[in-house]
Amino acid sequence: MSTQQEGTIIKVSGPLVVAKGMSTAKMNEIVYVSEQRLLGEVISLDGDNASIQVYEETGGIGPGEPVYLTGQTLSVELGPGLLENFYDGIQRPLQLIEKESGAFIARGIHVPGIDRERKWDFKPVVNSGDSVAEGDVLGEVQETTLINHRIMVPVGISGKVTEIHSGDKKVEDVVAVIEDEHGKNHKITMLQKWPIRIPRKDGGKRVPNEPLITGTRILDTLFPLAKGGAGCIPGPFGAGKTVTQQTVAKYCDAEVIVYVGCGERGNEMTDVLMEFPELKDPNTGEPLMKRTILIANTSNMPVAAREASVYTGMTIAEYYRDMGYNVALMADSTSRWAEAMREMSGRLEEMPGEEGYPAYLGSRTAGFYERAGAVKCLGSGDRKGSLTVIGAVSPPGGDLSEPVTQNTLRVTKVFWGLDANLARRRHFPAINWLSSYSLYDENVAGHWKKEVADDSIDVRNDAMRLLQEEAKLEEIVRLVGMDALSPKERLVLETAKSIREEFLFQNAFDAEDAYTSLTKQYWMLKIIMTIYYSAQDIVEQEDFDFDEFKKLPVMEKVVKSKEIEDGKWEAFEVLAKEVASTIQSLKK
Repeated sequence: MSTQQEGTIIKVSGPLVVAKGMSTAKMNEIVYVSEQRLLGEVISLDGDNASIQVYEETGGIGPGEPVYLTGQTLSVELGPGLLENFYDGIQRPLQLIEKESGAFIARGIHVPGIDRERKWDFKPVVNSGDSVAEGDVLGEVQETTLINHRIMVPVGISGKVTEIHSGDKKVEDVVAVIEDEHGKNHKITMLQKWPIRIPRKDGGKRVPNEPLITGTRILDTLFPLAKGGAGCIPGPFGAGKTVTQQTVAKYCDAEVIVYVGCGERGNEMTDVLMEFPELKDPNTGEPLMKRTILIANTSNMPVAAREASVYTGMTIAEYYRDMGYNVALMADSTSRWAEAMREMSGRLEEMPGEEGYPAYLGSRTAGFYERAGAVKCLGSGDRKGSLTVIGAVSPPGGDLSEPVTQNTLRVTKVFWGLDANLARRRHFPAINWLSSYSLYDENVAGHWKKEVADDSIDVRNDAMRLLQEEAKLEEIVRLVGMDALSPKERLVLETAKSIREEFLFQNAFDAEDAYTSLTKQYWMLKIIMTIYYSAQDIVEQEDFDFDEFKKLPVMEKVVKSKEIEDGKWEAFEVLAKEVASTIQSLKK
């Protein structure tokens, strides 16, 4: 990257550096600060003074030192080799940094985001003489055993293919030449760059109507997230945000996972890094890292790079979406990203908004989540992709009225609210079924009815109604005792308890219980609801004994229904019929 000296440092305030003599600088331009060439980005211009946020530690830097302009904006490198990689917030591979500087990241170190020496077997899918448009697929590379990496025509280029090359190629080798309508030849390599703050172009948004299957029962059945949707997981410390996000990343049916650890503890990212290569993808049987990209800017890394890390992850995720894949982005946590914005805003002496956050917090939050979506991919053909975004929010003290949570709720359509009381009772995932919601219910209802069962939505709605009734009845029980309830109300309490303990409770660390298919989720809930459906008229018999009812042998089978293997739907059906017939036999 060519550079020229332009400015001189006049002020250093933590990650903020102010330089004079920057009259030719542009907003969001990348610069190198001091002779150590620390990477920075111009975030404010005032005359010939520029404010720069530096993505590395600025200790020891002082006034009078030079600033070098590059003429480029902060961009990520896109091409084969992204998957299975572990990056920092500005797309520097941590494995390469470790080779060059040891266990600690040296200041001013610059390594390429994608390996320039590795060769890939490029297989063209177009011929010389074919006409192509921006976004069309030129060829393919088998990046991992799970992902076929599609090399696309860069945005802004279209015309006739005059050359196309196959065989082993490095990412900077020319694989095609395209002549545009003006007769200009464009040499195409497998390596592209894209500025992280600008959304990648697509062929238009689609209505998301297919659920992101996570294998977590409370999420899939009660509060579904559509592929191409946006959801958030707010909750207090220790309620299980990170475990929930990691569980979704492990088991969801997205084809590519981008996991951004933004400002969280380093040991959490270490767990991901150590665990993911050992785990098998339940959808393919391959190691999870074959479809995963990890981006880490943990709490002990430069605070300014937190702000860049979420955009780095988003741009990489959009790139795979444009290939036609279903991509899921996990951001843990957006609160730390917002805190980084607050720190930089304070150092810039901007007018603070609520709780000290910058006035543009809402627009930045909306701009981030609105890059999610189900799209028609750019180019000819009917290629479709989706980008699902799930952001964890860490409100101080679990206060959901604070600005980051509220701004997030305004732009996301799924709210998985974690509850400290449930976590203390060791009910995991600690998602509160009374306060959580999904606005994708109607979007994905057709999929449930078609792929699972015609009555799946009815069963789900009945279960939700019982859980809400249980909350009201518990207030009565606390005031006047269980004896004040009618038999039908006691049945509601017993059924809701079964739903909570046998269905909603799920052990993320148990290999058998961590993942449940949609059809199995339906049958588990259907069997519990069969108890309610079958016993409504029986519980009102004069000599009906609830204690004896709960001790029926078939009730033990209901508790163990989760142990029935996937695919053995006849066993579930037989159990449902046994539950109904056993309860009906009590009728007098």
